[in-house]
Amino acid sequence: MKLHVNCSTWRRVPLQERHQSLTRYSPRTDLAMEAHELATRKGRTMTGVDETREEFDGITVTRVKVRTKVAERKLGKRKGTYITLDVPGLRHRDIDLQERVTEIFANELKGLLNLPAGASVLVIGLGNEHVTADALGPMVVNKLFVTRHLFHYMPEVLGGGDGYRSIAAIAPGVLGLTGIETSEIVRGIVERVKPDAVIAVDALASRSLSRVNATIQLSDTGIQPGAGVGNNRKALDAETLGIPVIAVGVPTVVEAATIAGDAIELVLHQLRKQVPGNAATALFDQLSSAEKWHLVREVLEPVENNLVVTPKEVDDFMDDVAYVVAKGLNVALHPSMTMDDADLVTH
Repeated sequence: MKLHVNCSTWRRVPLQERHQSLTRYSPRTDLAMEAHELATRKGRTMTGVDETREEFDGITVTRVKVRTKVAERKLGKRKGTYITLDVPGLRHRDIDLQERVTEIFANELKGLLNLPAGASVLVIGLGNEHVTADALGPMVVNKLFVTRHLFHYMPEVLGGGDGYRSIAAIAPGVLGLTGIETSEIVRGIVERVKPDAVIAVDALASRSLSRVNATIQLSDTGIQPGAGVGNNRKALDAETLGIPVIAVGVPTVVEAATIAGDAIELVLHQLRKQVPGNAATALFDQLSSAEKWHLVREVLEPVENNLVVTPKEVDDFMDDVAYVVAKGLNVALHPSMTMDDADLVTH
């Protein structure tokens, strides 16, 4: 089915075809919290998904648990636990807020990992270090306190190793630069190094501009490199690697169709207030938010204008959030490490 930018025509498309099209081309998001919001909009409910929310002084922690295969299919997110730290203030260089986010992030990660003190971990920094909005993984890896070599060659530096784990880290690059699938590289390293768990760090995509550069997501479901920009590669998960895989991501990009769709919603909202009963809002009010987004997408994509974009402050933000994530990883991975200790070893 080809969708034309004609609201009345769109409404005449059979409901089943419309639903299939919207499911296939729903607003792109890597955040389970947003996927659940989209699925339950207008008071709808979804069985097989549990969601809880807590507030911590400017930080909202949302936990989404996808329990069934049916929910997995409807939500487009794999079975497992997704924890989202929603922090609007993270866009600004607030040192005190960053410290609180780091501590909460570290505690949530410890709960997801649930590993014995002596377990070893491999951290994978996914993404392209030459593209700022995609460089989160490599930047985090560069700031980590890695210890595997110290356990092998200089154990005295760690005081015998009590309270520390063997941590290795690598940024494998992207297929276009290496000619090798990321999954092949990681699988080879896992077979050789034999870690007890893998943590994959990557930049994500959001469907909400307000959550770009303001959110951190953790999950125990693994990760699919490139999914955020529609360039899906083979997944890194327990099935492909044979060990637990924790995914950590920060949304740094959003589709142009999402921004345009949000702008249209704001214009229509102003029209409703200033010109009640006008023809434009009467026409567009027949469409759901997803249908409006679909219309915008159909306009932009044929002329290759449905870009994936990032805010202009992304350079400063990436430095800050990479430090927050790396410091949180250092605290979570080494049982004896305090926040003050992490300040000394997070580069």
